[in-house]
Amino acid sequence: MGKKIKIAIAGVGNCASALIQGAKYYTDNPRDTVGLTAYNLGGYEPQDIEVVAAFDVADTKVGKDVSEAIYARPNNTITVADVPSTGITVQRGPTKDGLGRHLSRIVTPSPEPEVNVKKVLQDTGAEMLVNYLPVGSTEAVRHYASQALEAGIGFLNAIPVFIASEPKWQQMYAEKKIPLAGDDVMSQLGATVVHKTLVKLFVDRGVLVDGTYQLNIGGDMDFYNMLDEERLEDKRISKTSAVKAMADYDIPMRIGPSDYVDFIDNEKICYINIEGKYFGKIPIKLDLKLKVIDAYNSAGIMIDAIRGLKIALDRKLSGPMTSISSYCFKHPPIQMPYTEAKKAFAEFVEGKREQ
Repeated sequence: MGKKIKIAIAGVGNCASALIQGAKYYTDNPRDTVGLTAYNLGGYEPQDIEVVAAFDVADTKVGKDVSEAIYARPNNTITVADVPSTGITVQRGPTKDGLGRHLSRIVTPSPEPEVNVKKVLQDTGAEMLVNYLPVGSTEAVRHYASQALEAGIGFLNAIPVFIASEPKWQQMYAEKKIPLAGDDVMSQLGATVVHKTLVKLFVDRGVLVDGTYQLNIGGDMDFYNMLDEERLEDKRISKTSAVKAMADYDIPMRIGPSDYVDFIDNEKICYINIEGKYFGKIPIKLDLKLKVIDAYNSAGIMIDAIRGLKIALDRKLSGPMTSISSYCFKHPPIQMPYTEAKKAFAEFVEGKREQ
């Protein structure tokens, strides 16, 4: 067994639940490598991930052991593992802009006083902070990123508030000699990776793409939160930029969350349309429907990202980790086609690529 990877988590929602349950599932099933780049990645296995601190604002989660909080409402993803008591209590993080108009109707803020995030990170020995706050939590994400920076630990940004892809943050982390990666986790086989790969295929095969759109619906708090249209600007930019980068010409496109359907819980349904012309300007049209359990679609990627950032910490690297970011996230510092990003990530793990 490798050395432990001590992580702190900001936002104990469905994605955090899937990450923690997933790590337990693969620990109990070491022969099952489905969904992971490799069971052993650079000397680290899923069982090496240890949550040493967690932050949330919901009264259903604050004060509870992490093993209880991950199943607490409004979380509604499926259960794949029975996580035993961790001895780690979810602490009251700062709210700032973390609760939008819709989430405020569902989530009751805990009356517990807010903790000093930097001090908790230092006292627990966390090596990195994994950010899972709600979409649109710009001030809150920046606060956690700055607390990780001041605590001298790595930062993994799983949501579309731009940190790892912003030159200002890149420079600050480089100056402190610590690594970061992000932004906005790209699912194992989700809407964005499927969409960008299909557009790249069309372009590479000589099809002129006239236009494309992507519509998504879901029934979890992520989609409920995104009913606040004003919180979606970065999300749309993140998803759209990943697809736009696959062509060397402008393609009319509309990409982003579309609606909330409460009774489908953590299921996400995606519709992708691509229209264009091939030889002789003959029209071609693709319509695709994709259904996934949303939280688990990103969990394996985050297990890879966590292990990748730990390797970066071991090597004393700093600033944005371009290979981890391009492989694991929608809005990285450098956009790459999926196959190129996977190759870059593998070369990084093997020590053939610095960042």
